[in-house]
Amino acid sequence: MPLAEIKVIEGVFSDAEKKHMIEKVTDALVSIEGETLRDKTVVIVEEVKSGDWGFGGKSVSTQDVKRLRTGG
Repeated sequence: MPLAEIKVIEGVFSDAEKKHMIEKVTDALVSIEGETLRDKTVVIVEEVKSGDWGFGGKSVSTQDVKRLRTGG
C-alpha cells in the first residue's frame, strides 16, 4: 500500500490545487506499482503553519511562498 505525504505551507494552495496534487501523485505511484493499487494508494497533503517552515536557516511564511510561486 503506497503512502505519499506532501507538506505545504498553509494558505498557499487552494483546495482544487491540493486535490490535483493528490490525483497526480496517485497517478505517478500507480504508473510504477500498477493499476491494482490505485484504490490502496494513500496521499496526504498536510499544511504546515506559516513560519514553521524554513530553509537556509530562515523561517518561511505563507507570503514568502506566494511570492516564490509568482516568480517575485
